[in-house]
Amino acid sequence: MTSHLFQPIRLGNLELENRIVIAPMCQYSAEDGKPGNWHLIHLGHLALSGAGLMFLEATAVEPEGRISPADLGLWSDETEAALTRVLEAVRKESAVPIGIQLAHAGRKASVRPPWQGGGQVPRQEGGWDCFAPSPLAHDPGERTPLALDAAGLDRVRDAFVESAKRAARMGFETVQLHAAHGYLLHQFLSPISNQRDDSYGGSLENRMRFPLEVFDAVRAAFPSDRPVGVRVSATDWAEGGWDLEQTIAFAKAVQARGCDYIDVSSGGLTPAQKIKLEPGYQVPFAEAIRAATGMPTIAVGLITEPMQAEEVIATGKADMVALARGILYDPRWPWHAAAELGAEIKAPKQYWRSQPREYKRLFGTTSIEQR
Repeated sequence: MTSHLFQPIRLGNLELENRIVIAPMCQYSAEDGKPGNWHLIHLGHLALSGAGLMFLEATAVEPEGRISPADLGLWSDETEAALTRVLEAVRKESAVPIGIQLAHAGRKASVRPPWQGGGQVPRQEGGWDCFAPSPLAHDPGERTPLALDAAGLDRVRDAFVESAKRAARMGFETVQLHAAHGYLLHQFLSPISNQRDDSYGGSLENRMRFPLEVFDAVRAAFPSDRPVGVRVSATDWAEGGWDLEQTIAFAKAVQARGCDYIDVSSGGLTPAQKIKLEPGYQVPFAEAIRAATGMPTIAVGLITEPMQAEEVIATGKADMVALARGILYDPRWPWHAAAELGAEIKAPKQYWRSQPREYKRLFGTTSIEQR
């Protein structure tokens, strides 16, 4: 059979060999924004997975925009140089296209890594003041964030632009803006977190204004022949919050400004969210956005089985599927999916001997016996 999951796709001028995407996944392992050995190992082995596209984790555009003190950043010559060293090593061994997700955590910044409890870091222990559309804390008991004034909005927008320029210099094939999971751009979109009374709050048009300004600035700063996408939370899963109808309006707005794809997730804005988890629970959001806009969409969320991913693509619910926890658990998930679906996958020649006899053409080459 011909697998839809393993058909090529174009995002702007970027051609991907298949529809499998490695989602951005925070590692909480950087030092002052700089990656180290962990990132080299982590990205190196995922780059050999056979996925069509790999994203780096949410990468802060300024120090105050980090989720945790151990977040990756791209705001200085030092962070750029450290990340370039990792990328050069990965690219020497893998041709997978690599994207970067540019992010600002807003009011969800200054927290500990998950394995340290995830609570907000006190100022006396290295924590910092957070910024948000409105002075509303994410969780009761956390410090009240500082509402961004005109100068603050300019600073954050310019930080996204400078990070996009650095990403272009470093050769990233695509940039994705993080407007999901309750982080700063999502905070502007949602009426739960955005209660401003100026031109950046109130109506849907006003709440979309700053994220659209950031998108316009990044699109102008990143090479026109390389795609720019956006990750969205399609719903807050909370009464009175951001929802699918507003997400479609936002998707149409970024599409008109040159957006090349939408990565569709959900939630993360408020502890009051009530999410019904089940396999593929976010796929209907991607399907609705794709139907309304015709823009390439990435579906995420408890997509774990090859036939499940195949069905999402084959039935037109989304154009790509993104794996996160599933590919951490099984870094060769694309190999196993290709074997199950009768497709071929690119693998390093050093690993050709690993293909099982029953899948002699899995790697597009005849089986090589160990001498």
